[in-house]
Amino acid sequence: MTSTRRRVAVVGGHSHSVMSAKELGLDVVLVHVPGMYEEMLHSYCERIVHADLSDADSLLDVLRPLHAERPFERVLTTSEAGAVPTAVVVEELGLPGNSVAAVRSLYDKVLTREALGRAGVSPVRYQVVDSADSLIAFLDAIGGRIVVKPVDGTASADVHILDDKEAATAAWEALSAAGYRRALAEEFLDGPVISVETFSSGGRHLPVALMTSVLDEFLVEMEHSIPGAYGAEWTAELHAQTVALLDEVGLQEGPTHTEFILTEDGPRMLESHSRMGGGGTPSILRRAYGLDFSRLFLSVPLGIEELPERAPQATGAGHIRFFAPEPGVITGFDGIERLKADGVEVRQGPVGAKLPGVPGLVELSGAATGVMLQMNVGDTVPAIRAGWDRAMGYVIATGEDTPAAARRCAEVDAVLRFHTTAAAEGARETR
Repeated sequence: MTSTRRRVAVVGGHSHSVMSAKELGLDVVLVHVPGMYEEMLHSYCERIVHADLSDADSLLDVLRPLHAERPFERVLTTSEAGAVPTAVVVEELGLPGNSVAAVRSLYDKVLTREALGRAGVSPVRYQVVDSADSLIAFLDAIGGRIVVKPVDGTASADVHILDDKEAATAAWEALSAAGYRRALAEEFLDGPVISVETFSSGGRHLPVALMTSVLDEFLVEMEHSIPGAYGAEWTAELHAQTVALLDEVGLQEGPTHTEFILTEDGPRMLESHSRMGGGGTPSILRRAYGLDFSRLFLSVPLGIEELPERAPQATGAGHIRFFAPEPGVITGFDGIERLKADGVEVRQGPVGAKLPGVPGLVELSGAATGVMLQMNVGDTVPAIRAGWDRAMGYVIATGEDTPAAARRCAEVDAVLRFHTTAAAEGARETR
């Protein structure tokens, strides 16, 4: 018997993005990469099929026959790598959704800069470079510090800050070694980082929350707060610039995550993404505002629920902090029992499994303060050089306000200890 339940395909993502499917009466076919998703996803999905998320033909190979058997109403993604390929699939299957041009304009950082120029907002000096010489020429033209990064990079990987010719030459050598043939050079924007979390429906854009982030020396985001710890006085301008960009590129639906630097001259946009913010953003947004972007991701495009006319007021705050122990092999942990006695819910990944992304968000959703340990004794802690290196775990908390939520996470981080042993070194106690 043919099912009468509504059906969608979701490309990539983690458990939080499909956890509402059954409650909404939806069957989900998840497309993912083997070993890159949590096993618990099977309980939320009709089936899981495998493909290269970054390749539209690979996605079509697995989705086209399933669509012919029983049509999908939507093909959705919250994956950065799958953003443009999913839009291609949407157009190929004749389904409603965001156009390839709109999604590509946010994925490609040069196209984003061009769109901002057309919209007349957030001016930043930039240039596409394809050699050390062109990078040095841009450095000379700016006359100060610059940033160079991949046009389509993610997770703060392969980003270089430089202020002299030697550094420019080294940066281009590193980019070339990583396989890049062109990159985006921009003037360095000095100031704290703030993001706008927005949801769109029918071309109407609803900015909901400001999120602030703490970055390490390699520009990897190690903490997030919602509501933001600063920048509230710029709310109207941040919202206006975000909406101007989304209107300019023609984005129609779904969540977006737009990043800014608060400079002395006001907000300057870094980039925008046609997906939910990473690093646990939907979970801390829900803790602060009671609005579940992961649920809206499924319900609003299908007309099951309406996007609110106005953003709700925050009723509290959410904070997430990623652990950053010293690199090496884990020999043990301290502080876990003390945390449990203090009411902290502590979860740990299975031995021998490398959990992808930010696992545990669903399991910890009801905990006022929760800890997820993604590693076990014998696992190797990497040096953190990109977002995907934040694989040791995190603490997430709800507070009455932003300082309280951040303080609670810091208190937990001060108690928990990773013991690591580096090659040819003795054991070390690290946070």
